Formats: sequence, structure tokens, C-alpha cells
Amino acid sequence: MAALGEIFAVGLSWRTAPVAVREKLAFRDEELAATLRDILARLPVAEAMLISTCNRVEVYGVAVPGHSANAAADALRQHLVQGRGAPVEASHAMYAHAGPDAMQHIFRVAAALDSLVVGEAQILGQLKAAFALASSEGTAGPLLTRCIERAFAAAKRVRTETAIARGAANVSSVAVELAGRVFGDLTGKSILVVGAGKMSRLAAKHLAAAGAQRLVVTNRSINKAEALAADIGGIARPWDDLAALLVEADVVISSTGAREPILTHKLFKQITKQRKWRPLMIIDIAVPRDAEPKIGDFDGVYLFDIDDLQKVVQSNLSERAKASDDAVRIVQAETAAFEQWLAGQHVVPTIRALREHVTNITQAETAKLIEQLDKREHSPAERAEAIARLGQLIANKLLHGPTTALKQATGEVARQRAESISAVFGLVTADDSAPTEAPGAELSASPTARA
Repeated sequence: MAALGEIFAVGLSWRTAPVAVREKLAFRDEELAATLRDILARLPVAEAMLISTCNRVEVYGVAVPGHSANAAADALRQHLVQGRGAPVEASHAMYAHAGPDAMQHIFRVAAALDSLVVGEAQILGQLKAAFALASSEGTAGPLLTRCIERAFAAAKRVRTETAIARGAANVSSVAVELAGRVFGDLTGKSILVVGAGKMSRLAAKHLAAAGAQRLVVTNRSINKAEALAADIGGIARPWDDLAALLVEADVVISSTGAREPILTHKLFKQITKQRKWRPLMIIDIAVPRDAEPKIGDFDGVYLFDIDDLQKVVQSNLSERAKASDDAVRIVQAETAAFEQWLAGQHVVPTIRALREHVTNITQAETAKLIEQLDKREHSPAERAEAIARLGQLIANKLLHGPTTALKQATGEVARQRAESISAVFGLVTADDSAPTEAPGAELSASPTARA
């Protein structure tokens, strides 16, 4: 078995960086594959997968054997910051985990214990998509694959064995809850959904379930807008109508993949008077942000970004505390089981060599006995004696190496070897200071003796 590299995790999340920093490192879907290939080509990284969401940008990887996980993580951190042209704040906000700490982090992320909304289901789907991409690109090798698959299994246990997911909200549902707190009943309100991606789809469905009666979807691609509108019972409008649609809307949910803001101060200066300062709630759940922060300065405009959603989440934390504790115990147990499996992989070559050694000795001595027995007839007693002698010969050959290693050692080395052999074979000695063999019973037969 080839030498194993060490698992690591590098990234930043809502815990360590505000959205203004996270958006500098965010990746569009079409950038992910090339980024993964670039990481493996340029850095001491043997395996990697990349997840980029509104709340985190992280790379899970395996260092090239011979390189430490910490060295690989440091190189990757610098590579990401420089490659994205991110500010120094991004580098300071990034964390790196290696070995068991990295495994624990990956398992916690998969189980939604590290999410903004604890227990939300969306992160698991995002991880599965990221892993599928890494697998298709050939950047997820056997070790990372095993780790991620075990993390998915741990997440499944958490969702089925605890109450952490019951009533759990994703970012989109929390956004709808914010709208409800501002407007109360959403019935009759005009909802504008900007963008037709997955986040927009989720938000729109939650809004429809909350009683919104007029749902309007706009997107740069009118076909995508029409598909989403048909799915949620709304209507699609052209992207060029954005200004007019903002005049009509009561609530705006925006989640596009734009690199620059689309809800700008200039645009809102144009539409605010047309709205006659009616309240307008904007929930910007895009990363990078769709809305310029200063549009919140206009009278009647209530702007919330992804970080503002954390305030809504706090009210749910106490109800999930017990379920979270149960989930943590499951994740810890699953992580420990994976660590034990990984530790075992380092001794596989020794186990294989030991099996081959024992098999070779047994087959060789057995073949010799069969050859001797075939030369003439033997009585049952003679056959029994030959078989017993075969067992002794095999035992002598197998024990010759360990016995010699014990006899040649002295002092602390001898004690450590004796303890190791006793542990391996489950031996119990009556008295460490007394002889372990009766006089004359010491193995003296040559390892090359024959039947």
C-alpha cells in the first residue's frame, strides 16, 4: 500500500469573516473545476475538493506524502488569497486544520453543526455536489473519498437519530421569516425574486408557502426566469424591467451570481421617489452581495444581507441545544471510528507481510512432510507423530525471529520488546522475575530442521 498523506481543511466561514470578506474568496460554479486542477498542479496537495457557498469557502484535501498537512494548508491559503486578489483580512480570517482536527471539522460541517442555521439540510446537498465534482475531475482520491463518505454517513445518523433537523430552516426560510417580522402577514404583498438559481428557488417556495400572492421573477436569462415562475406559480419579467419591478415590489429576495452589485445606489436614487417612499424590504442572500450597502440609507428601504440572518437564527438555538448535544456525540463517535480506520491503514503493509511470511513457512514445511509421507507406507501412529513434528517445526520457525529479538535485547529495550510481544499475543506471565520456561524446555531446534 502506498504511503498515505495527511488530511487537512482550509477556509473561512461566517464564524471568522463577514460577508464583505467572504465574497472576495467566493467561486462561481464554472470556476470550481479549473481551480481544483490548479491546486493539484501547483501545490503539495494530492487530493482536494472545494466548496463555495454564501456562508463558507473551504478546501478539504490530502497532502502529498512526505509533506506535512500544515505545510500544504499554508501553501493553499496563500494560493487562494493571491489568486483571488483578496485583501489581507481574508488571509487573517482563514483557518487551517490538520489530521484529526481536520476530520472533526469536515464531519461537523456535513452534519450541519457548523452552519449558520444549525441542523439545516442545504449544506449536505452542497457538500455532495462539491464531492461529485471533485470525483469527476479526478481530484478526490481514495483517502478523501473515504473521509467524505464517512462524513455523509455521520450526517445521516444525526438527521435520523436526533431532533436537530426537525423544523430546521435554511438560509432561504430564515429570509422569509425576516420578511414576516417586518410586514407581518405577507398575504397580498408583491414579492420580487431577482435571480433564478437554487437559493432564489428555495426563497420563492418559502414565500409562496407563507401566503405571498404575487410572485415575480426576473433573471438575465428569461428562459430560467420562466422556468422558476412556472414552478412557483409566479410570473416572469425581462431583466431590462428591473427598475420598474423594484418600484412595484414590497419585498425583494436577491441571489444572483453577479460579481458586481446590481442593486446600486444610483438605481435606488432613481426609483425611491417613484415608490413614494413606501417600505421596501431587500433581503440580499447572494455572495458576492447583489446590493450596495448604502442603499439601506434611503428612507423606507430595509436592507438585510446574509450576516443579518444570524440574528434571526439566535431565537432557535435554545430549542435545538439538546439535539445539538446528541449530534455532537454522534459526530465524535463517527470521527473516532474513521481515525481508527485510518490509523489501521498504516500497518496494512506489515499485516500483509506477516501473513505472507506465515503462509510461506506453513506451505513449505507441509510440502516437505507430504513428500516424505508419499515415499512409503506409514502406520497411523507414524503419521500422527509426523504431523505433531510438523506443528513443532512450524512453531519453531515462526518463533525464531521474536525469540532471538528478545534474547539479544538488554535493559529498557528488552522490557519494551517483551511488553509489545505480550500485548500482541495476549500473553500472561505469572512473575516477570521468574523463568518463563522450565529447564530444558527452551526452543533449541534449528529453524531449518526437517521432519
